[in-house]
Amino acid sequence: MPFDGLFTRAMVHELESQLISGRVTKISQPFPNEVILTIRAQRHNYPLLLSAHPSYARLQITTVPYNNPPVPTNFTMTLRKYLEGALLTEIKQRDNDRVVYLGFSTRNELGDLLPLQLSIEIMGRYSNVILIDQTAGKIIDTIKHVGPGQNRYRTLLPGAQYLAAPKQDKLNPFTDHTEKYLQLLQQYPNREILAAQLQQTYQGFAREHALYFADQLHAGAANPQQAWGKTLAYTEKPHPVIVPAGKKKFFSFLPYATSKVQQPDTLSKLLDLYYRDKATTDRVQQQGAQLFHVVRLNLQKNRKKLKKLQQTLDATQKADQFRIKGELLTTYLNRVSRGMDRIELPNFYDNEQKMTISLSKQLSPSQNAQKYFKKYQKLKNAVAYVTTQIALTKKELTYLEELETQLELAEPQDLQDIKVELQQQGYLKAQKRNKNGKVRKNKPSSPAVFYASDHTKISVGKNNLQNDRLTLKIAHKNDFWLHAKNIHGSHVIVHSSSPSTQTLLEAATLAAYYSKSRSAANVPVDYVAVRKVHKPNGAKPGFVIYEGQQTLFVTPTVEAITKLQQNKESSF
Repeated sequence: MPFDGLFTRAMVHELESQLISGRVTKISQPFPNEVILTIRAQRHNYPLLLSAHPSYARLQITTVPYNNPPVPTNFTMTLRKYLEGALLTEIKQRDNDRVVYLGFSTRNELGDLLPLQLSIEIMGRYSNVILIDQTAGKIIDTIKHVGPGQNRYRTLLPGAQYLAAPKQDKLNPFTDHTEKYLQLLQQYPNREILAAQLQQTYQGFAREHALYFADQLHAGAANPQQAWGKTLAYTEKPHPVIVPAGKKKFFSFLPYATSKVQQPDTLSKLLDLYYRDKATTDRVQQQGAQLFHVVRLNLQKNRKKLKKLQQTLDATQKADQFRIKGELLTTYLNRVSRGMDRIELPNFYDNEQKMTISLSKQLSPSQNAQKYFKKYQKLKNAVAYVTTQIALTKKELTYLEELETQLELAEPQDLQDIKVELQQQGYLKAQKRNKNGKVRKNKPSSPAVFYASDHTKISVGKNNLQNDRLTLKIAHKNDFWLHAKNIHGSHVIVHSSSPSTQTLLEAATLAAYYSKSRSAANVPVDYVAVRKVHKPNGAKPGFVIYEGQQTLFVTPTVEAITKLQQNKESSF
């Protein structure tokens, strides 16, 4: 990903204009590798995300809502002790590297000034967030502890002397007075080779950005110094874009010449848009690993069970054959002798055609006949039971497939509701009670809220508990209910008794997007008044029946959902 030194420089410039001289008002750590500092500056609260995630490490202001763990981590408590109320005095980048220093001014218990520094190191799996006492030059704490056994050169533990990460032996493009790029341009006319040489020569060039610089140097060959300087200047006046690259895409601060770009206002909004699905999916896979395992294990068990039940049901179709064999043995009992392993008898049910009947040598002729009658009776009795079990197993599979879809579409804050539901349904052990014999009740999460173009409120349930609560308790009888047709997905409520066609189409797009058919081109979505939606007695969570529906066909896209999200933000 091109969160390289160049993008880091652009981000630092953006954050400086928004956050300098702001005060830290709140500190939270929603995930093990990520911290959010809420900074009050220019009469606004800015949630500054510091991520040391091995794949998605970054620095940005985020608008994505996060739920904090009930018990703060040691690192969170340390940051709160030292940084709450601190003044942000400085944001600087080390050369053109992916290392950013946040300088804070605060006071210790004696009232003396205490300069502190947060070092954010964006280095893949070596990424880290480090709190440093600048006066003593020692580490106060880190989000990831690195002991001598892991790194002999650089120990990152509380109380250790802070040693900066090793620098790259490359030129800083912003302070290079040798203009090495001119020599490279003359020496390597090939675009790909020139880009590779720029990466080897200069700090902080991702492959995508190196190719862009190579193109600009070739295009401005008459005045390459001007082309070089103009391209570097985009770090101060960035053009945030998400650029398609085949089946993949990447984000950048450079003005790529493509018509298929998404252009948010700021680099922070760009990263929120880009990482919204990527980082969320990764977190859900990590935090919901147990839930995925339980659901998929039960799906596997029930699929095997259904297969065996179907085989048993197929076997019952042969029940009459056992009855006929028993009757033939009884009729021609005088022809059967103990010790025979088979016999051919005329079948009076089939024009006296011969039927071969297997016999047990250990049984008498009459016992062999009774054995076939017992098999017949057993299969006959099994039909009703197996038919009932097949119906129940199919319902169970439908429910588990619904849960699997919800996990695949879930956000981290939705996992707790799904876990509670699995506990209620007996798939997971019930939550342990505390010393007083009580179970801690987790506050149920709220449905997602969007606003249509005409500012009509639209609610989306993200799991079965939310769906039940939204449809059966929150929604008014005259509101409109939507759901992807015959597909696992979310309940969507339009909070209006007479929504416009455009609003219904936008709500249908949400219903299609939050369903199993998210990536389909044309998704049918049913809509009906809430008063026509009912939950059968004893039905599983999230299951309802409805009548009198009409159907819309929509194509869900990320752009459409983003627009509805922006409508939500503009409604406040």
